Amino acid sequence: MIEIVVTETIFNPWDAIQTFQQQPEFNAQQSGANAVFVGTMRDFNEGEQVQAMRLEHYPAMTQKHLQQVVDKAVVDWGLNHVLLQHRVGDLIPAEPIVLVAVWSAHRRASFKACRQIMEDLKHQAPFWKQETLKDGTQRWVEKNTAG
Repeated sequence: MIEIVVTETIFNPWDAIQTFQQQPEFNAQQSGANAVFVGTMRDFNEGEQVQAMRLEHYPAMTQKHLQQVVDKAVVDWGLNHVLLQHRVGDLIPAEPIVLVAVWSAHRRASFKACRQIMEDLKHQAPFWKQETLKDGTQRWVEKNTAG
C-alpha cells in the first residue's frame, strides 16, 4: 500500500502513521521493520533567524515526481508499505514539513529506503522555499543544506 499526500494543512505525523496502519489494505504481518523520518521547519538557515517559510510547488509535477521516487524505493528495497506526506504553503518553525514512513520485511531495507526517499525529496523534488527572516525580509532558498 502506498499513500502520498501533499497538503497545505498542518499534520501530526504520528497520527498520520496510526491512521495509515488502520486501513484495511495495511498488512502488518508482512513487515518486520518500519523506518520513519519526520522533518520539521527550523528557525534558522544560512546564519539568519527565520520566522516563517512559504513552500511552493506545481501540483501535477510534484505528484508525478513523488510517485516516481516512491515507486523506485519500493522496487529497490522490496517495501511493503510507504506513507509520504509533505507540506506546502505557509509554515512556521517547529511545524512538520515531511513524513516518510516505510515498512519492509527487514530493517536494512527500511532504513535504506527511508533515506533514499528523503534524500531525493531534499535534493530533487520540485519544491521552492521562500523564507521570511526575523527582520521581515524575504529570500528564496537557493540550495538545500547537506544531509
